Amino acid sequence: MRLQSSDEKLTWLARAIRGTVLWFYRRQGWTEINANPDLRKCVIIAAPHTSNWDFVYFLGAATTLGVPLSFMGKKQLFRWPFGRAMRELGGIAIDRSSSQNYVQSMVDEFARRDSFMLTIAPEGTRSKVARWKTGFYHIAVQAKVPLVLGLMDYAKKQVGLAGAIWPTGDYLKDMEKVLEFYQTTTPKRARQGSVDFGQI
Repeated sequence: MRLQSSDEKLTWLARAIRGTVLWFYRRQGWTEINANPDLRKCVIIAAPHTSNWDFVYFLGAATTLGVPLSFMGKKQLFRWPFGRAMRELGGIAIDRSSSQNYVQSMVDEFARRDSFMLTIAPEGTRSKVARWKTGFYHIAVQAKVPLVLGLMDYAKKQVGLAGAIWPTGDYLKDMEKVLEFYQTTTPKRARQGSVDFGQI
């Protein structure tokens, strides 16, 4: 199943960005994994996020697999001349300076779209953090969609989508399953210490 937008529908800039990413990605020797080929709506957990290369490789894998990823980004990234291309590649502008409820905005997007695979890095940064942000979980619960484990294993050079977890509403119990998976994957930069998932 190939759901990714056809290049013919993209502006030249979006085609150039996608083409460059794909050209580079295919020369790195990664193996793509998609354990959820029939999912059209989900929240993809992108963790652990330790490098800007994570996005490049993940986008390359998604393009190869034909998976139409969406992602949130600060509104400054969507200014001219890159704004339209960013949106065509799946970007959704978020105003971090306002009190806008981005969780509800994303829930509304799930209700509006027939296909929406939203990728979120719960750490919110490439740097080491003590606690994950919980917005990704609120979105999945309220939109009634599964959480999909984003796979980025630098040791095995495997990238893509691993298994799906349907959120039960018990955040800490569900995160135990998530942590069990990510303890077996190797990020580009090793994390030191344990992660506190916080309270929902």
